[in-house]
Amino acid sequence: MELKSDSIRLNKYLALNLGISRREADDLIDQQKVKVNDGPVKLGARFGEGDIITVNGQEVSNTTKYQYLALNKPVGYVCSRKQQGDNPTIYELLPESYHHLKPVGRLDRDSSGLILLTNDGDFAYQMTHPKFFKTKIYNARLDRELAPLHQQMISDYGIKLEDGPSKLQLERMNETDRKSWIITMHEGRNRQIRRTFGSLGYTVIKLHRTNFGNYSLGDIQPGKFDIVNIL
Repeated sequence: MELKSDSIRLNKYLALNLGISRREADDLIDQQKVKVNDGPVKLGARFGEGDIITVNGQEVSNTTKYQYLALNKPVGYVCSRKQQGDNPTIYELLPESYHHLKPVGRLDRDSSGLILLTNDGDFAYQMTHPKFFKTKIYNARLDRELAPLHQQMISDYGIKLEDGPSKLQLERMNETDRKSWIITMHEGRNRQIRRTFGSLGYTVIKLHRTNFGNYSLGDIQPGKFDIVNIL
């Protein structure tokens, strides 16, 4: 395919308009599912104005813009497009015009706080892949006081879980209460905080995320959302 002076990188275009990451777009190209003007393309391909891009025979139109939302998820909602049992989904909190956005990571049904949603696959990848070490901050409440020894085990040595060690940075919310903690972590494994405390005999009765990377919940009220300016 002839390279035009105003050409655009194909994987970037696919990522935007399909809501996937550039790596996923490259996979589509490598699997020969993408064509430009009905001709095959290779990794690193570019295209110009007027060219027709198809994926599996379906034309991909350039009508999508990147969108980013911050939602304060209440307890009881699931981060899924499909309802799970009687549990409502986070999409019931959003106008239908935002239902195409995907959550960046997850919060379980019993947790609340900051959820980011976007159609930018690259942004989602950079926020969730472990190699980028994005900080997450939670407020947690335990069913009973955390013993100093257990605090040291979690903060200094880490707790061994079935999917690897879990090390959390713990800070007391006030000096007289050993049930309420500010937790800072750089991972995001499934129910990691709950499993970490559970392995020592504690139950997390409240878990609320306030920060994710450079983004904070701020004054967004439960069940409400705000448009995010990417930092």
